[in-house]
Amino acid sequence: MEYIRVTKENLDQEHICCAISNNKDVQVASKKAWLLDRFEDGLVFLKSVERGKCFIEYIPAENAWNPIHAEGFMYIDCLWVSGAFKGHGYSSDLLDACVRDSKEKGKKGLCILSAAKKKPFLADPKYLKYKGFSVSDEADNGIQLWYLPFSADAQPPVFLECAKHPRLDEAGYVLYYTSQCPFNAKYVPIVEQTAKEHGIPLRTIHIKSKEEARSAPTPVTTYAVFRNGKYLTNEQMNAARFLKLAAEQM
Repeated sequence: MEYIRVTKENLDQEHICCAISNNKDVQVASKKAWLLDRFEDGLVFLKSVERGKCFIEYIPAENAWNPIHAEGFMYIDCLWVSGAFKGHGYSSDLLDACVRDSKEKGKKGLCILSAAKKKPFLADPKYLKYKGFSVSDEADNGIQLWYLPFSADAQPPVFLECAKHPRLDEAGYVLYYTSQCPFNAKYVPIVEQTAKEHGIPLRTIHIKSKEEARSAPTPVTTYAVFRNGKYLTNEQMNAARFLKLAAEQM
């Protein structure tokens, strides 16, 4: 498998793997705009030359859009291999490339979000353990911070205090999200409209900066749903899934 690094120079021409290929689609436009601004922060987006979901996205942890303290580490936003690409060792190819690049840049190790049991849109804990990662911190909602140190004396990364106890003092549904995930550009407005049509109280908070992300009351900033102050899920939803969730909470 050949891989290509997406940069600001080739971003317009490259397919970004996890959204549809039409550059005029709102999902693609949103994701590419987010990526363009992050390249200056050291973000790396490495993908297969073949079109499909096979890529890794990582960034120096001090610039990560998550409430973590991981000085000197590289944070993996997303490692995604699916469909026909699964089972061929491509995840290892991408992770190995990240390790090499991070070591060349003098990083202390890697960190990534997961959970004790596999959750949607988070890394598989079984795979992380197999690759030598271990848990360095865990929030009250079960979201875990895993890390792979490059030396025995590397200080384990931790969640910032605001993310360790995900809780809001607000009634109704609250959805935090960023533009890191392209699907949000399409489906967040759908959820907003669905909530309005069904009289479901919902407030959406679009996180638009690293500073906002680092002060968020949730370890997962890409998509986090609360109801009456309680954290519910990080799973992106369409109209039907949101209504099902609302029915389950009644």
